[in-house]
Amino acid sequence: QVQLVESGGGSVQAGESLKLSCAASGDTYRVYYMGWFRQVSGNKREGVAIIDSAGFTTYSNSVKGRFTISRDNAKNTLFLQMDSLKPDETAMYFCAATSSRKYGGWYYLRYGMNYGMDYWGKGILVTISS
Repeated sequence: QVQLVESGGGSVQAGESLKLSCAASGDTYRVYYMGWFRQVSGNKREGVAIIDSAGFTTYSNSVKGRFTISRDNAKNTLFLQMDSLKPDETAMYFCAATSSRKYGGWYYLRYGMNYGMDYWGKGILVTISS
């Protein structure tokens, strides 16, 4: 099993930046893909960014160029640097991971909220005010 704990959430103004972290523990040697997902209350969870163990990244079109996903494998930590934040990006942000290598990062970005991401954090709230 892998446990994931998010940190770094909070409230910022539109246009500002925020950096999320996700600490992984347990059987972290299993983990290949890690990613960030977000969910606005009442809406479906959506993929934000995915990174594999080699550092190859995949982003949703809505955040490409503004968000940066990274991971420190030695410290078992995942990061999401979010710049130029927008009010409609207010959401719960979830860290997720999988040991599967069956598909490419794009698959887990698009479908991982329902299929393929085996481990999930409890989520952390990010609020962006206008």
